[in-house]
Amino acid sequence: MSDIYDSLPLTSIAATVLDVLGVNPPEGFAPANDIVTEKAEAAFGGKADRVFIYNPDAVALWLFQKYTGLFKKALLRSDLQIPMLSVMPSVTPVCFASMYTGVMPESHGIKAYVKPVLKAHTVFDSLARAGKRCAIVSTSGDSISEIFRERDMDYFIYDTHQECNKKALELIAEDRHSLIVLYNGNYDATMHKFAPESNEALAALEENVETFSQMHDAICSTWKGHKTLMGFCPDHGCHEIDGGMGSHGLEMIEDMNIIHMFSFIK
Repeated sequence: MSDIYDSLPLTSIAATVLDVLGVNPPEGFAPANDIVTEKAEAAFGGKADRVFIYNPDAVALWLFQKYTGLFKKALLRSDLQIPMLSVMPSVTPVCFASMYTGVMPESHGIKAYVKPVLKAHTVFDSLARAGKRCAIVSTSGDSISEIFRERDMDYFIYDTHQECNKKALELIAEDRHSLIVLYNGNYDATMHKFAPESNEALAALEENVETFSQMHDAICSTWKGHKTLMGFCPDHGCHEIDGGMGSHGLEMIEDMNIIHMFSFIK
């Protein structure tokens, strides 16, 4: 396994989403990922009017490298596959806070596995100010359900990831939001219990790939009048620990190097 850390930062996602939707990122956000923004400009001949971000939890780059065939459906539906670097500590609330605030943990304030409501400015705040409607679809008690509360946006919180996925498909059909964020934590939960490469965890990962593909196909058939950036954007990776279980949170390539994929749909 390579000992090289990826160079493109997770914090770039915030400005990337805003740039693609034609909204200026606030001062202090990390620069947008120009690979994505330039590809979007070329694909759309301008800006997009829809973004759908799928956030599967704990999908490491090494999983993509070792089990590439498992990602076949997502690869066939994505135009870019980009290795990305997470933040420390590589735990869920810290990473998603960094992804959607565009700043490092010392700036947004979540520096451990805690889930306070973020006071820092987020993508959702910028889009609301620009008159664009946003939605979060997530499972109850999970980081995305907690840290982005108290904002001018729509929240759809359910007990299971299956309910979340069903609701996301309904939101695509309703076509009312400029940004939809869908979170699935099933791979993360399963790998913690059974190990990252267990049959159970790999089945959950395959389900994540299937979910991305299903959302992609629904967007293609339903949002024909739109220009859509779709992202497969996990927060951090994972590694196996003693006892045959999975973990993350360390400054090591297994936890820090992740894979993001992007589709440009019109």
